[in-house]
Amino acid sequence: MIKKIFLGVVSGSVLMASSLVQEAKNAGLVAIPSDKAELLKLIDDKRNPITAQKTELGKMLYFEPRLSKSGLISCNTCHNLATGGDDGLAAAVGHKWTVNPHHLGSPTVYNAVFFDAQFWDGRAADLEAQAAGPILAGPEMANTEENVVATVTSMPEYVERFQKAYGKDVKITYKKIADTIGNFERTLVTPAPFDDYLNGKEDALSRAQKAGLKTFIDKGCATCHNGIALGGSMNVLGVTAKYKYANVGDFKGDKNGMVKVATLRNIIQTAPYFHNGQVTTLKEAIKEMGRIQLGVSISDKEASEIETFLGALEGRKPTVTYPVLPTRTATTPAQNIN
Repeated sequence: MIKKIFLGVVSGSVLMASSLVQEAKNAGLVAIPSDKAELLKLIDDKRNPITAQKTELGKMLYFEPRLSKSGLISCNTCHNLATGGDDGLAAAVGHKWTVNPHHLGSPTVYNAVFFDAQFWDGRAADLEAQAAGPILAGPEMANTEENVVATVTSMPEYVERFQKAYGKDVKITYKKIADTIGNFERTLVTPAPFDDYLNGKEDALSRAQKAGLKTFIDKGCATCHNGIALGGSMNVLGVTAKYKYANVGDFKGDKNGMVKVATLRNIIQTAPYFHNGQVTTLKEAIKEMGRIQLGVSISDKEASEIETFLGALEGRKPTVTYPVLPTRTATTPAQNIN
């Protein structure tokens, strides 16, 4: 009899676990594949396939401050891989300490390969197009295409690395430089305990995290925060009520008033929240999203449960060794802080 009761309890637990996994999948939540070959299919770009040579060169360029006019700002300045893939600021700061004129924060670059579109207004279709923008933007890195190409081609090590990555006859253009940075960024994927759980590892989440996942689904959070990125698509901000800090900055979204849905992956690390960085705690962000997107009141208890689940989205970061960059030469353009 005891054995039957025990088996019944175990069987019931397995069924409950299986039911929650299926519920999550039915809600549109998707795991990062555990199989490397399957993952590569998702992150690779057939127009510019990922290779070890390209990603290593892309990493160097990602950390290269001389791509900026001042020689002080790199991609990693605003998308710091040591601090969640962003800068932790309410609004990005660029050339000559210029605060983003629209009061927009820097989104994380981790898992950005899974986004439907890049930038808060979704104006770039992929990481390669996104990488080309900030280098030329006046409030960000403030450089020119010609100066960037001249800087890179002035250093023999970069020329050699481009040749190894793309072939001896490669023409180093601004687009090629941006594409190479994007190639590296495609590899910045952070599988988390949540993925392990959806991929079949029952004990990957704690009981409290599973309860939080259930609340997350039941309250409707997965309506927008779904897919493999748990975000990254375009949606209206303020479906049922106006965002209470909407007057900070002049950002209104794209031409249709659509704003990119922030990813929830590594969300513990990427405060402050919302496009203009006005919400400092996850609990407040959760309750505000319930109010303005779902038209529901999320209690403190429910917000805490959801926050506990979000901790299961804290991913395993790829090991990124800070590169030693090439030495400038007599022909390397001078940097200009003005």
